[in-house]
Amino acid sequence: MPVASSSRRSSVLSHPLSLMRHLVLAVVVASLTLLTACEKDKAPLPGERVGVMDLEKQLAPDPSLVGSFVALPRPVVNANWPEPGGVPSHSMQHPALGPNLKIAWTADIGESGSRYGIVLASPVVVGDTVYVMDARHDVSAFRTSDGSRLWRTNVAPKEDGRGWGGGVAYDANHLYVTTGYGEVLSLNPRTGAIEWRVSLPTPTHTAPTVADGRIFVITIDDRLIVLSTDHGKELWRYEGIPEPARIAGGASPAVQGDIVVAPFSSGDVIALRVDNGRVLWTDNLAISGRLDALSTLADIRGRPIIDQDRVFAVSHSGLTVAIDLRTGERVWSQDVGGSSEPWVAGNFVYVMSSSAQIVCLTRDKGQIRWISQLDRYVDPTKPTDSAAINWTGPLLAGNRLVAVSDDQQAWSVSPYTGTPLGQIKLPAGSFVGPVVANQTLYLLTNDAKLIALR
Repeated sequence: MPVASSSRRSSVLSHPLSLMRHLVLAVVVASLTLLTACEKDKAPLPGERVGVMDLEKQLAPDPSLVGSFVALPRPVVNANWPEPGGVPSHSMQHPALGPNLKIAWTADIGESGSRYGIVLASPVVVGDTVYVMDARHDVSAFRTSDGSRLWRTNVAPKEDGRGWGGGVAYDANHLYVTTGYGEVLSLNPRTGAIEWRVSLPTPTHTAPTVADGRIFVITIDDRLIVLSTDHGKELWRYEGIPEPARIAGGASPAVQGDIVVAPFSSGDVIALRVDNGRVLWTDNLAISGRLDALSTLADIRGRPIIDQDRVFAVSHSGLTVAIDLRTGERVWSQDVGGSSEPWVAGNFVYVMSSSAQIVCLTRDKGQIRWISQLDRYVDPTKPTDSAAINWTGPLLAGNRLVAVSDDQQAWSVSPYTGTPLGQIKLPAGSFVGPVVANQTLYLLTNDAKLIALR
């Protein structure tokens, strides 16, 4: 069993809800508090107040692309969305979705987000059933036709605990579940009965990727562990270099053919052979030499995409890259950072930036075609005092890009021009990206509501 060792170890995690906001260094806060106390009787310094997040590099469309057109593949109906990212490679291109969406049904999946956990598990859809997991590790199955519940199974261990995170994935008539308690389980998708469960060395906050009889799981201390779908036997593992601070949740590995691409909290993107874990190449998306709020956290929370022998990945510290899958050579990089997975369709790549911008890039060179600004602050009239809005997405479906926020918003934007097409108010914020199956859009909010639109 090949094991690549790491010289660093850390399992320090902050409060899960707090981590969804931009990282704030405690020492800076303490210093500013002390300074305010000392200077409270003095007049404020002259000049305009500028938020730290506004100091980042400003993006602009590439002048050489003026007058060019965005052409996309035609929408195609996908009957299923069997795992987070849709398929093991996470490349779904352009699913079909009707033009006039209305809420078909809403279901309560169980426990909502709280101080002990967040609803982070993306829904998966197979045939006439959608599978979800709530904040207390209740896995449920609902009918896609009307949202009625078919079964519910709690997969937390019997002993008390406050584990959170994980996810579900479907493959070959089995439902595989990862948990914040450090376990992987197989469930019967028709009844919810537990078929087997195995323990991991540490918890995982990410959903598994399942492909060709293998389950790929990344733990909170940056270990990639590969199990057999046959009773969870460990096949091999790779130990990365963990970071003490990360964003809540995490990214599932991408798999195509004989290669798995794993993202880690250190900003590392590593390609390995799926059969034995041999490292093929490594890249790192951390940015050095910058001291702004974004670059302090190199975590890759968005799932990497493998599309036509090219890997696309986004780091929180401020980089979007395209890498040759076979050689590991970086094809291009662009100064766009974020915490959601990119979306690749045809000759274009869509990225949600940390500045609440949807950015359209060219696939071959990473040039910016257009930028669409979404709401960035809860109170836009007071950007220096207001909380930042965190967005998840975008998803391309039915000739629209869909993004959701933790501020109860869902927006649709034209993938061709970036023009806003519409928005709706959600019952609660969401940290989970939307999914599409059989021309139905599924949204999952942090108050544990599953919403189907068609």
